[in-house]
Amino acid sequence: MQLTSYSDVNNVLEIITTRLKATLGDTLVGLYLEGSLVIGDFEPSVSDIDLVAALASDIDDQEFAALQAMHETLVAEHPAWYDRIEVCYISVAALASIKSRTSMIVNISPGEPIHRTEARREWLMNWYLTREKSVTLYGPSPTTIIEPISKAEFVQSVRDHAQGWASWVKDMRNPYAQSYAILTMCRALYAYTNGEQVSKQAAALWAQQQLPEWSDVIQQALVWRKGGKDLGADDAAHPRTVQFVKHVRGLILGS
Repeated sequence: MQLTSYSDVNNVLEIITTRLKATLGDTLVGLYLEGSLVIGDFEPSVSDIDLVAALASDIDDQEFAALQAMHETLVAEHPAWYDRIEVCYISVAALASIKSRTSMIVNISPGEPIHRTEARREWLMNWYLTREKSVTLYGPSPTTIIEPISKAEFVQSVRDHAQGWASWVKDMRNPYAQSYAILTMCRALYAYTNGEQVSKQAAALWAQQQLPEWSDVIQQALVWRKGGKDLGADDAAHPRTVQFVKHVRGLILGS
């Protein structure tokens, strides 16, 4: 499987695909790669592998335990990918009705163990990107199983998601977490303004041009991101990070 220019990534993608087929059998309908490996500006030392697994039915308790064991084994064998693999497990029934109802899904992501959660309306931007931008690793095209989502609906979902960041950022004191908040808001502002998703790097460079008074904050976020997740808290920088997030949130929400 030579989907990317990174041999270690290709190896892990092949392992995940093979093991998900073995673990889920016919329940696995499709597997889709997204995120920086598709959009661009993948950072080999810090970027995540982002996947969506489309399923014939919701994950039951036995399948949940099997997936948990699979993910634990994977990172034990490939420790460089610890806390850097994100997979959303969602049924095709949910993907076919994502605009009209909420659904329970299973998710594993950086900082969170595998768990069940509710896919709410603000997740619509994720499914838009899966439908329009992802690479198929297994199964049919995502356009055949995810209901159409307009660009206007994508932008509205970005606005919905931006609302929560004023409260979320308050507890994000680790430099890497602050970087994530700052760069996520750069991407949100870019998407709101231009109707498209770009990489964190591209959005940051664009935001520095649009918001020159915040250029230093954005540049610091790019530096922090390259430093990885093990940096200690930076309380001195945190107030300015909070101010930036609230400022960009206001631009997006018009308040």
